[in-house]
Amino acid sequence: MDGQTGATMTGAEFLARSIAASGQTHVFFVDAVLRRTLLALNDLGVNTVLAHTEKAAAYMADGYARVCRRPGIVAAQSVGAANLAAGLQDAYLARTPILAMTGRKVPAHQHRNAYQEVAHGPLFAPVTAFGADVAEAADLPRVLRQAWAASVAVPPRPVHLDLFGLQAEVIETGTVAAAKPLDLSALRAPAYRAGPDPAAVRAAAAALRATPRVAIVAGDGAALSGCGAELLALAEALAAPLATSLGARGLVPTRHPLCIGVVGSYSAPPANRILDGADLVLFVGADTGDMLTNYWRVPRPGTRAIQIDADPLEFERSYATEHALIGDPRAVLRALAEEIGRPAARDRAYLEDAQAQIAAWRETIAPRLASDAAPIDPARLCAEITAALPEDGILVADTGYSGIWTGTLVELNGAGQTYLRAAGSLGWSFPAALGAKCAAPGRKVVCWSGDGAFYYHLAELETARRRGIAVTVVVNNNSGFGQGWPNLRRLAGNRPGAAETLLRFGPTDFTAVARSFGLRGIRVERPGEIAPALREAIASDETVVVDVATDIEARAPEAWAPPA
Repeated sequence: MDGQTGATMTGAEFLARSIAASGQTHVFFVDAVLRRTLLALNDLGVNTVLAHTEKAAAYMADGYARVCRRPGIVAAQSVGAANLAAGLQDAYLARTPILAMTGRKVPAHQHRNAYQEVAHGPLFAPVTAFGADVAEAADLPRVLRQAWAASVAVPPRPVHLDLFGLQAEVIETGTVAAAKPLDLSALRAPAYRAGPDPAAVRAAAAALRATPRVAIVAGDGAALSGCGAELLALAEALAAPLATSLGARGLVPTRHPLCIGVVGSYSAPPANRILDGADLVLFVGADTGDMLTNYWRVPRPGTRAIQIDADPLEFERSYATEHALIGDPRAVLRALAEEIGRPAARDRAYLEDAQAQIAAWRETIAPRLASDAAPIDPARLCAEITAALPEDGILVADTGYSGIWTGTLVELNGAGQTYLRAAGSLGWSFPAALGAKCAAPGRKVVCWSGDGAFYYHLAELETARRRGIAVTVVVNNNSGFGQGWPNLRRLAGNRPGAAETLLRFGPTDFTAVARSFGLRGIRVERPGEIAPALREAIASDETVVVDVATDIEARAPEAWAPPA
């Protein structure tokens, strides 16, 4: 091969060498698929991580991609394709680049009741931005480049390649006429940072200058853009309170005087109240969905809105857009800040009122952050994680109450720390944390999972031990689904046993579970035990399960909404 014109290689060689040349350090899979490629990847120094389920493998690829901004790569054979597609939903919703590959039966075997063969296209269509059948190895250079580019385009999304052969053996053993592998390392999300229309910037700047009560809401698109410094600069110029989506938590320091926290359904009460008082809301890379707006109640319908987004399909989705600025959020914010300058007489009353509300909220919640109650108040657990998370640590949170606790009460420095959250798939956090650690081996990763979520992928403790992937798994163990517990108990009325049957389980000692997989576990039953347990676990060079006995009656902060 060696660069000679007309040289050839097998599909397995081409695929493995292209993955390695593109900077990928890990590939996640469930056997049996791409065995020749995986063997070649091992020879090239790329780590191949065998998971126990296709969904877990997809979640690992998701966590990996969110940290390194390159497509996470995941593969499964034909009989696991439906499971793999289901695992891509969270990545699709969170705008994560993933390259999913499956084997499929050759055309001569299809439509003839071939073993467990179903049409793959309809399974992957709702959770991918691009999909293609690969019938011949000769097509790999073109299709791989196209799929990779599509995955990191705006918005980043999973893509799917269906490779002929149950284990993709048709593609692996075929011939690729290529002198060298593809190097796609330059294509990272977001791949393209388009600038805004100057006329739109001038019009938006004029509207912002003329409005005294402006609030800024930064969403997941802003987090992808990495525009924290630009957000703070514009918020300071406009004396505007700055809120974020849950996915953008930690984009700016959560204790910054301009920051009012997460807004929407997973919000502490003051953030939504403050946003409700705005005359104009500047949405930055924000999807204006139900979770960000508490079911389109905050801001109220009819509130003036300016929207910045790299994806034109986000404009006019939920609010009438007074000015739409299309482009990479970081580039647009810089242009806006230059146009606005620093207004000499900006009214700061709205911002000062917001700061007073946040200060009052912090004073109210402070006793719970220091609570000595047992079972443990998860608020105290949040405070201990704030203190223990390293300056460059990664915090991975599951969905539901895990997202609310961490999104409202764990403080982040807005610099070296990273916050990753599930977009809705219960059980996502533990496999995603393993993937995040693979992407950042030099950083400490802490996973917050409820016990209900941790049950989903307990088997990946074996993967963590076998592959030497070290994360700290904090289990908020209240022996049930805490978020819905009080509502269900009210519905059950005088039938408390019925509520318990539906939402309570355990009790389970997860330290014993960890030991059964050859890992360490630390049981925490008193608040004073949390800090030393976290120090020990985070310092470890292996996965450690910190099993924290918490109170299912403890309520997370509840989002405020305007009266009906």
